[in-house]
Amino acid sequence: MCGIVGYIGNREAYPILIEGLSALEYRGYDSAGIALVDCGMVNVHKDKGKVDNLRTLTSDCPKPGFTGIAHTRWATHGAPSTINSHPHTDCQNRIAMVHNGIIENYSYLKDKLIKEGVEFVSETDSEVLAQLIGKYYSGDLVRAVRRALSEVEGTFGIAVVACDNPGVLVGARRGSPLVVGVGEEELLLASDASAIVRHTKKVIYLKDNNLIELKNGEYNTTTLDNKKIKPEIHRLEWDADALAKGGFEHFMLKEIFEQPETIKNAMRGRILADDGIARLDGLNLVFQELREINRIIFVACGTSWHAALVGEYMIEELTGIPVEVEYASEFRYRNPIIDSHTLVFVISQSGETADTLAALREAAHKGATVLGICNSVGSTIARETQGGVYLHAGPEIGVASTKAFTSQLTILSLLTLLLGRMRRISHSEGMTIARALQNIPKQVAKILKQNDHIRQIADIYANHNNFLYLGRSYNFPVALEGALKLKEISYVHAEGYPAAEMKHGPIALIDKDMPSVVLALKDSVYDKVISNIQEINARGGKVIAIASEGDKEIEKFVHHVIYIPKTLAMLSPLLSVIPLQLLAYHIAAFRGCEIDQPRNLAKSVTVE
Repeated sequence: MCGIVGYIGNREAYPILIEGLSALEYRGYDSAGIALVDCGMVNVHKDKGKVDNLRTLTSDCPKPGFTGIAHTRWATHGAPSTINSHPHTDCQNRIAMVHNGIIENYSYLKDKLIKEGVEFVSETDSEVLAQLIGKYYSGDLVRAVRRALSEVEGTFGIAVVACDNPGVLVGARRGSPLVVGVGEEELLLASDASAIVRHTKKVIYLKDNNLIELKNGEYNTTTLDNKKIKPEIHRLEWDADALAKGGFEHFMLKEIFEQPETIKNAMRGRILADDGIARLDGLNLVFQELREINRIIFVACGTSWHAALVGEYMIEELTGIPVEVEYASEFRYRNPIIDSHTLVFVISQSGETADTLAALREAAHKGATVLGICNSVGSTIARETQGGVYLHAGPEIGVASTKAFTSQLTILSLLTLLLGRMRRISHSEGMTIARALQNIPKQVAKILKQNDHIRQIADIYANHNNFLYLGRSYNFPVALEGALKLKEISYVHAEGYPAAEMKHGPIALIDKDMPSVVLALKDSVYDKVISNIQEINARGGKVIAIASEGDKEIEKFVHHVIYIPKTLAMLSPLLSVIPLQLLAYHIAAFRGCEIDQPRNLAKSVTVE
């Protein structure tokens, strides 16, 4: 969501901070700002809009200073505007602060400060925290930050500097990620490692309720109640090249084309094909514990929730274990029934999704074994779960998730194989699944060769403003995901439905101006899906079909066909989603949309 970058060292801070903000643009934002400390002053520059606006604004300004903080904002309290942009300062302009998260008791604190004579200039909750730190600041910035945060309720990731203390930068977090980069005679602070990977691969992931003081090339880490901590230094597994488009017009298209490799990475070292089994050592559960599971709950949001739905189909069919899929945002607000034999998986690409984290903590509080499936090493979900599995998909820059989704499906397939072999899948069945899974990357590569064909279809339908996506069985969740992709990046209204449910409402919308994308693979429900297609045809609708290779019969019933290779039914979503990703991408491109950074969306949703 919002982005934070901080720098303190022996180089001028401005170019490093601006570069860091540019690296964070993919997270989604509506304004940007920077504060530099020099000669007893805090110089703040900020504006609504893109980082390029900030560059233009500061092009003719002197920008000295070896300490600074910068921010990209995604509006919560107060509309996108220059005045609401970060950094915020106190009323005496002595300190500057950038903040991710939400201060829940800001109204109470604001009223209290106003009565004390403090004048506010913005509508944000963040300015309240800046003013509160300023109230307590008398030369010791760490002390002021610590005292102010003791009064705050809510979530925060903050970076703070002071005008008369240019050699100090303070960061703190609760519920909003912060990572510290340890360089040669310089230190960096950011909300995401992508902002600092160009300068160092040595990082410290701050934990909740940690405070860090960066000073003279050294760092001092404590809890918010001032207990000393010795943090662990990690090494980033990827480099700055992963943040480049690599010749593609957009990151999203690059990431779609990376999927043969990212799917391979997700299964690397985790399949023993000759034995027909999977290994997921990160689960940290022994054989007997896995045997005793009698119920699984998947908790997720958005695209991860769709992946979990596919996981539900897989696991129930092949293991006999009952599975429930919950929206994380709803799970925490009811009283879910959980016992010691319930296994809860939280799924999140970023590992920082606020609703998913809250659900994680609720499940843990009720005594469940809670495991994670995420992409980000060192993320909060990775640290707070009892075990889990990394996707190893590399950084996903496009806001609309693509490669993370197929990596999640890969992990869920491996989990199904692992549990299934313990319960009801034979050795030969296990070998069949394992070998089919190993074949998926080259099958995805084959689908990607149809990019031009899919682009031509997109051109025909790019001006339509409503779409219906239909699927059954394993491909119903894929229909939901396809509709979501189209909505996210092209702003076209789309609905995903079980194909049989169309006649219970959505069929009323069918006409020549509402195309339907139908997943019609040669599987156990193929004939029923063909009947659903006929119902669309009878009402003048246009059909784009995702079909199995060799199925020439379907061409009689639809207007366009995109063929995918044959695989096991449980693995078909790994293939059928690829054409839907490309279709959404090309429709958005024809409509001139900002594909990698769609309006109003953020990559990592760290607020409720």
